[in-house]
This record gives sequence, structure tokens and C-alpha cells, in this order.
Amino acid sequence: MHDDLLARLARVIESRRDADPDASYVARLMARGRDAVLKKIGEEATETVMAAKDGAPERIVAETADLWFHCLIMLAQHGLGPADVLAELARREGLSGIEEKAGRTGAGRSHQGAEPE
Repeated sequence: MHDDLLARLARVIESRRDADPDASYVARLMARGRDAVLKKIGEEATETVMAAKDGAPERIVAETADLWFHCLIMLAQHGLGPADVLAELARREGLSGIEEKAGRTGAGRSHQGAEPE
């Protein structure tokens, strides 16, 4: 039932990319541009952190769902989808976090931001 939910959501997002912004939240957000989507992800990430801090399971789930949804929109803006993220997670499966980080290339690190060593 949930196995392909992310792929289905990605298809819906893609189908609404060029929809009427007055009729589609996704179209409206995408029409506002990349910065609007990134701002929304930042807002949703903050709300997710606050829900986790409060410890209310239903809020944690709801806010995480909002965050994931907006991340799917951001992926679509870049011609990417959940399969790309899932492939990366599969690549990392079985690696320790320390091992995975050590295996990143210099180019990969530039996308990771400043990280403490």
C-alpha cells in the first residue's frame, strides 16, 4: 500500500507543475520559484524540530509529512525524484555513518556544507 506512495506523490507533483496556480498549491509554490520552495522547506523543518521537541507523536508525524512533501517539490524542481534519494540511501545501506562520510569525494563534501570533523 505505502510501497510506491512517494513515487505516486512525485507523479502528482510533476503533473501539477504547469497547472493553474489559482487551482493548485504545488503550481502556485513552483511558480514563485526555487527560493520560495526552499523557504517553505526551512519553515517545515523548523516545525518538525519543534514538534519533536514537544514530543507529541501525531504532530511529529504530521510535520514530517509536510517536510517530506515539500522536499518532493524541491526534488521535482531539479529534475529529481524519490527514486534518486532512495538509490542514495540504498548505496549507503550497511555503511556506518563514519565510514560513509570518509568515503565522500571532495566534490560531494561541497554539497554537504560545513561539517565538524
